[in-house]
Amino acid sequence: MMVINLLQPSFQSLLIQPCFDGKELGTGTGFIVETQKGPCLITNRHNVTGRNNFTGECLRDDKAIPNEINIFHNKKGVLGSWVLRKELLQNDGINVWVEHPSFKDKADFVAIHLTQLDEVELYPYDLSDSSNNIKLIPTDVLRIVGFPLGMSASGAGMVAIWVTGFVASEPDIDYQGLPAFLVDCRARQGQSGSPVIFHVNPGTMYRDGDSVKVLTSGMITKFVGIYSGRIHKDSDIGIVWKRSAILELVNSVG
Repeated sequence: MMVINLLQPSFQSLLIQPCFDGKELGTGTGFIVETQKGPCLITNRHNVTGRNNFTGECLRDDKAIPNEINIFHNKKGVLGSWVLRKELLQNDGINVWVEHPSFKDKADFVAIHLTQLDEVELYPYDLSDSSNNIKLIPTDVLRIVGFPLGMSASGAGMVAIWVTGFVASEPDIDYQGLPAFLVDCRARQGQSGSPVIFHVNPGTMYRDGDSVKVLTSGMITKFVGIYSGRIHKDSDIGIVWKRSAILELVNSVG
């Protein structure tokens, strides 16, 4: 029997489907974090509002807005299998998601407290990880791990697809005054909400603070932010919301 080894980010990304009364309205990506209130799904705000986060325009021609979200979770104790769980997006007409404490609806990412977790195995990202002092500069390689056009790397399964991107703006400079920077990548619909990670294999050079090192053994995987789509439909330049801003949201939950 062949043993398949998966890199953890391949199953930490979860396929999601915003829905209205059971009707699928599209696809996206999300991931799990732990908060004071318990486990939450992090994804883009536009995935749950059904609207462009900058213009407020409906994303669909029929103006349908989601009121629930399907999440394909990892099945408890069976890596490589998934279970579908539905979370409501409104409670008595009130939105259940949590927005960034300062930027509110200007930030295109939210946290959704998870309530349907029977037979679910969680693999959360640790946003506070400081084990590596990775310093990013323009042209550095990043990975966007998600589900372009709702597709996966495993056919019938839900193993995420890794897309390569390059840092396209100075990460220390906020994009349009928001806690975000730009990435150059061939991303498509369905990747909104994907974790953006810095990932290097053995033998790779990387910057650790002010010094350059060569990784001699193991791998380094560090969470950088969340991808939220392109700045223009005719451009391959996309937006990455910074880890620090998502951590602020996570710390505010509860």
